[in-house]
Amino acid sequence: MKKNTLYRLYSGAFIGICLLPAVLMPFVKSDSSKEKRALSELPKLKTDEGDFNINILSDLGDYFSEHFAFRQQLVTADGRIKTALTATSPNTDVIDGTDGWLYYFETIDDYLNINTMNSRQISGICHDLRLVNDYCERNGKQFIFTSVPNKNSLYPEHMPFNYIPADAPDNYELLSEGLSEDSFYVNMKAVLEDTGSSIPLYHATDTHWNNLGAYAGHCALMGALGREVCPAENWTIEENGRLGDLAAMIYPSEGARDTQVHSDYQFTYEYQGHFNALDDVTIDTVSEKGEGTLLMYRDSFGEAILPYMAEQFSSAEFSRITPYRFDESMLSMGETIIVELVERNLPRLAEAAPLMPAPEISDETVLPVSSVFAGEFKAGENEPVIDWSKIPVCIDQNGAYTLITGALPEEFFSGDEASVFITVNEKTYEAFRASEYSDCGNGFSAYIPADLQFDRIEIFTKCPDGHSIRVEVPSDKFIRKEQ
Repeated sequence: MKKNTLYRLYSGAFIGICLLPAVLMPFVKSDSSKEKRALSELPKLKTDEGDFNINILSDLGDYFSEHFAFRQQLVTADGRIKTALTATSPNTDVIDGTDGWLYYFETIDDYLNINTMNSRQISGICHDLRLVNDYCERNGKQFIFTSVPNKNSLYPEHMPFNYIPADAPDNYELLSEGLSEDSFYVNMKAVLEDTGSSIPLYHATDTHWNNLGAYAGHCALMGALGREVCPAENWTIEENGRLGDLAAMIYPSEGARDTQVHSDYQFTYEYQGHFNALDDVTIDTVSEKGEGTLLMYRDSFGEAILPYMAEQFSSAEFSRITPYRFDESMLSMGETIIVELVERNLPRLAEAAPLMPAPEISDETVLPVSSVFAGEFKAGENEPVIDWSKIPVCIDQNGAYTLITGALPEEFFSGDEASVFITVNEKTYEAFRASEYSDCGNGFSAYIPADLQFDRIEIFTKCPDGHSIRVEVPSDKFIRKEQ
């Protein structure tokens, strides 16, 4: 009898503990801000169209798994146990390094030097950035492009020993080599490596650089512009100065705090218009100490560098809009144009062209050539049969522009370097090499005036060795974006 009672008490306690997170759900809420992601919402019986939600059970399961009481405390306990005993992270987005360092898993291909872009994609990105620089110069603007290295590219010594990089160049090295002769490019990785700082320039439990790293980046950018920097000195370390975004993913209940570095410099810039947080899509600033105007396209690494840059320009706009816009309305925002992009996102430059009018070409040496892409020939005939599935040409209306974008077969190219031109109504434009329709560097994109009416276009390539191929594309082969 006594033994049965103990069994019943044990079973009751076990079931009670299991039910406790569900019973207390209405009273103990999960804080989504601590996990740096949006938690699922309570599902509805009907969809927005008024139909029965056939996924109601699975949606309820997802909701419960993300909202049960004490979830974040239990996730934190699980994270601490696994990192302490097995040196592995319970979150697939986070890599548990040595000495308390955490890394973002999305950077692993860059670290291992695998799945890198091919040489034609790298060549295309260099080509496109030069088109942007030339366009900015023609409009009296100064253009700067830089890429902030991933944390494990700058501090690989804390990565787990079982991650072994391949003996090959990564995307950053390939692109830096391609842009080594271009004055608009700032090799931020080389800059940060050369600081010789005894204080780490990145946070141990966060994806990003700290204030000192951002200040080093600021100095490099201002140096490339030939301007003075913010005189920040007397740096001190604050032990619990920042919430580490990576630590928050695996230790959400701890409010994990990372060290931060501060100088004694007193900023005077002010925000203009609506300002909520440093991750706002658009932030406008003014500074009485500053000179000139700035338009800076940035990502999350731009948050720490923003105060230094804002201080140096009388007015500045910091934007996270993509694709980048270099049309007339945006160029008017700044005499200086800066694009900052983290290393792990460099492949995006090969996928989407910036919104910028395609340069119109008048040079006779690049006009269409006589060699026409033949594809396959019909038996016994000389008329070319073009496999249009190999030449997707998409037409999309975008405000004052028409975007013509697509991809070309391998026959159009010889080597990795090439220029792509599009002729519309006897006007020839040079296209960007970026395109969502190509994953191998054979793409093209061009923004032309929207008021141009056309029923066909000509596309042709020019390669350094003289190789050139042309194709005429009739309107019935266009892919309309709205379709």
